[in-house]
Amino acid sequence: MLDAEMGPSSALAHLYRGELHRMKLWRERLDRTTNWAVLLLAALLTWAFSNETNPHYVVLVGNLAVGLFLSIEARRYRAYDTWRSRVRSLQQNVWAPGLDPTRDLADEGWRRVLAADYARPTLKITTEEALAHRLRRVYLPLFAILNGAWVLRVTAFTDATWPASAQVGPVSGVAVTALVGVFMLGALVIAVRPRTWHASDELREEALRRDGETPRT
Repeated sequence: MLDAEMGPSSALAHLYRGELHRMKLWRERLDRTTNWAVLLLAALLTWAFSNETNPHYVVLVGNLAVGLFLSIEARRYRAYDTWRSRVRSLQQNVWAPGLDPTRDLADEGWRRVLAADYARPTLKITTEEALAHRLRRVYLPLFAILNGAWVLRVTAFTDATWPASAQVGPVSGVAVTALVGVFMLGALVIAVRPRTWHASDELREEALRRDGETPRT
């Protein structure tokens, strides 16, 4: 796999290129799902605020649609993490030591681990962790915008008083508001609860600064 003079062999270079391509392809699939969710949110809000007679509960139905996109994106993120973990293994254990021979390997058993993954590919992270990643990156702000707009719609754009203005058919406004609150609380708990992250080298904001570097404001 390694040539004494030329470094990584052509076979390994082609392997790395292939894994990089697959990672890029799944990254694009993630972005595509996010774009669908943003477009849907924009369309719903435009329609909901275009006329006072338009029912407010359509905005709440948007939570289900955006939640569906979240579940699709979480599944795609788990697949994306599989290819990314392989790319990062090659970067850490082949390219980084190749560029800097004084650097130690990130994992002495990386060949055995990578070979096992090629022999039997497996997903590296759970569905909940994938949901948490996508909530923290994209979907928690989308849900906050969507439900914040719903609160504005049932308080400022109706003659009835809140929470009675949040009523949907036979379901009282108090019950509807409580359901929205529970939904947002559940999404927040999934996103921020303490856990051991298994995603391979996910970028962290605190790791983007050098030691001792003053954070930008």
